[in-house]
Amino acid sequence: MTETTPGWLSSDELEMTRARMPILYVEAVPVRVDDSGEVTSVGVLLRIGPDGTVSRTLVSGRVLHHERVRDALLRHLEKDLGPVALPRVPASLQPFTVAEYFPTQGITAYHDPRQHAVSLAYIVPVTGDCRPRQDALDLVWFSPQEAVSEAVQSEMPGGHGVLLKQALAHAGCVI
Repeated sequence: MTETTPGWLSSDELEMTRARMPILYVEAVPVRVDDSGEVTSVGVLLRIGPDGTVSRTLVSGRVLHHERVRDALLRHLEKDLGPVALPRVPASLQPFTVAEYFPTQGITAYHDPRQHAVSLAYIVPVTGDCRPRQDALDLVWFSPQEAVSEAVQSEMPGGHGVLLKQALAHAGCVI
């Protein structure tokens, strides 16, 4: 069910806004790290799309009107990974990249047929127990090598596979 937090647009208002202006999103790549801070595994969500297709994706969602980016990131991490995931949001809110999603394919590596969206992307270590909620079916932990494999990448539409590769490169994973 749609959240009723103030600042949330109705379905019609959101559709009209998406048609006229870029929407701000946050995306998170959940990772597990060892004691030295090296990424040991990457969490990828399994979802069923509105058309019934099953795909792999990352934690993602809109930033609401009058909501801080940090709060939006935490809200979407809790929504997708559960209340005891214990995410460690970076002290600096500088994203590892800014992904620009266009409704027209081929402008960037990122595509969203619904809208033009700008997404701030973060790598977020999680230390707790992750249990997907809402529209996520499952959370699968992959090694960095498995995450960039053709099998996993082919299941990540819209450029999320590219974003995952960028996150691992940014984290210094040698693949």
